[in-house]
Amino acid sequence: MRKTTTWISLLALALCLIVAPFVISNAFYLDLLIRIAMNAIIVLGLNLLVGFAGQISLGHAGFLGIGAYASAILPTHFGWHPLLALIAGAALCAALAALIARPIFRLKGQYLAMATLGLGILVNIVLRNESQLTGGPDGIVVPTMELFGLALSTDRHWYWVVAAFLVVSVWASLNLIDSPFGRALRALHGSEVASRVVGVNVVRYKVAIFTLSAVFASIMGSVAAHYVGMVTPSFADFFHSVELITMVVVGGMASVWGSLLGAALLTALPQALATLEGWETVIFGAILMMFMIFLPKGIVPTLASKFAKKED
Repeated sequence: MRKTTTWISLLALALCLIVAPFVISNAFYLDLLIRIAMNAIIVLGLNLLVGFAGQISLGHAGFLGIGAYASAILPTHFGWHPLLALIAGAALCAALAALIARPIFRLKGQYLAMATLGLGILVNIVLRNESQLTGGPDGIVVPTMELFGLALSTDRHWYWVVAAFLVVSVWASLNLIDSPFGRALRALHGSEVASRVVGVNVVRYKVAIFTLSAVFASIMGSVAAHYVGMVTPSFADFFHSVELITMVVVGGMASVWGSLLGAALLTALPQALATLEGWETVIFGAILMMFMIFLPKGIVPTLASKFAKKED
């Protein structure tokens, strides 16, 4: 029954994504959909780490920045094909995440948060200071991505690429959660001591999920860089990391569909409030406070639990 519901939900998502560009003719809204989809994929990976495995990361935008700059630097300075540069950026993030995960995840609570925050800040500083390669604070132009001889130069091209990425990412996340790997992550979140007792290799699973979430961020950093055509250190700044964590919390921790909803709301809401000159930040903060007060577990888990109680 659960698998059937999952497949129906996945099919509904795919159909909505197929229909959307034919219904939406406005370039602004198509651009917004692309940005929502990119953020949703990053948040999916982050939610696997934070929501399911219970490991905080306040520097996740650092991996986003590494992927973005790999797609700018390697083709511009070394003549790499953009697709190879994207793969190289993801491989670099995977190696870096695997290397630092063991010492970082020995920490807990606020110490873990500070360590991941430090990682993000370090990446941001390097991107700002290595101006010969990165262009410094002004950033660097990203060359056009080509796939099978087709230059991805229009919003519609990028929409189909990102939509396909999103469907595959949701499918992969749902399957991972229902696998033995996913059950081990949930056990790890519940109690590390109990997980060790039943034979879960805690360190291996922490390293694996941190690496996977870093790869999600890196790939979308590369895609975002090619889509925008320009990359700056703001891709990897602290506030971007906080924004991503907020999407996880508002949509619902340990919820795949919550990741999508949180990304959609917090990507679209600032655009909707942009007309309120000088007040958009205040109203945005107030809305987030209301979410945390009345929906502390996130939108999707809270609503799901309320519907479950009504059925009982």
